[in-house]
Amino acid sequence: MKVLVIWRLLTVGGVNAGWRNRSIYFKQHGINTEFLYTTDHGGLHIMQDIAQVYLTKDEQEIINIIKNNAYDAIIVVDTSAAYKWIRKAKYHGPVIVEARTPELIKLIPHLKSFKGIQPECIVVPSHYQKRLVSILTNDVPIHVIYNGVDTTFFRALSTEEIDINSAPTLIADKKIIGWIGRLDKRKNWPMLLEAAKMMKNERSDIEIWIIGGAQSVQREEFKAAWEEEGLTEIIKWFPVIPYQQMPHVYAKIRQSGGCTLATTKSESFGNTFIESMICGVPVVASRMMPVTELVAEGETGLLFRGQNVEDAVNQLYSILDDPVRQQQMSQAAMDHVQQQFSIQAVADDYIHLLTKIIQKNKGADGEVDTA
Repeated sequence: MKVLVIWRLLTVGGVNAGWRNRSIYFKQHGINTEFLYTTDHGGLHIMQDIAQVYLTKDEQEIINIIKNNAYDAIIVVDTSAAYKWIRKAKYHGPVIVEARTPELIKLIPHLKSFKGIQPECIVVPSHYQKRLVSILTNDVPIHVIYNGVDTTFFRALSTEEIDINSAPTLIADKKIIGWIGRLDKRKNWPMLLEAAKMMKNERSDIEIWIIGGAQSVQREEFKAAWEEEGLTEIIKWFPVIPYQQMPHVYAKIRQSGGCTLATTKSESFGNTFIESMICGVPVVASRMMPVTELVAEGETGLLFRGQNVEDAVNQLYSILDDPVRQQQMSQAAMDHVQQQFSIQAVADDYIHLLTKIIQKNKGADGEVDTA
């Protein structure tokens, strides 16, 4: 079986991290996954070592890719132009839509018209996202399939395994708070700066690591505020950390007795939550869906009210200042993700869905090898 995933943006983010993990697992079960992107935002390095990646904006080239590769199914992720390409390529196989954007206004262009293509179903990564998508469509089945994490790659590294020579570097007697993601309005970096100002005024044993943001639209705005607010000592910014180094970053945070912080205003899933937890790092985030689907409050992390900076800082302190609790949460987080969000636990649902749809499309005698 061979499938094509079409998405506009090749980013270092949750969508591609999720598909990276999924495609590795798919291959073990006889499914080859290829990817078509129109724009690279720094994510090529996380995908090119595991699957065929096409990167082009040329419409005719895209049509030829669809025509010439005999795909058993095409999966379209938040890319409305893909329906036109599929129609022009005269592709008659099944099309699955993935709705990943967590903001209703941004979802509308991708779901309001399929341009003559009838999708078999819509796949979403959380029950929260299903609620959102159901507002926009009522005639296409919606399936919830969580993102999965590769627990052979993301795991709690032993002290001996940690690459101490790679950035970031631990400083003795500093507890680390990790903040991972893009520097944009939705991820809400201004709230992080407000929390950092409060912590800077109250103590000197905390360091915040911002991981990512090299190609974010607000990186210059963030940089200016970070410097003007005098936060360069408490906040260390690492715009580019290779994806392959992320288990080592999480290991250092865990070793320091720290946790990760998410100030995001909205998510459709949140891959960094499950990556953090499977590496033994508790999560502090806002009490909202779908975070409440991922983080077991009081067991694998703590949740704060809305965008309340003081409450967020207090939740951080309650982990950083209680080593026993931090360690208990660390173990509980690993167990929770292994059971609920390991790639083995969730990707089989996608394989079953794909197999059912493709066999239906080929007819009763269609053979699909997923052994």
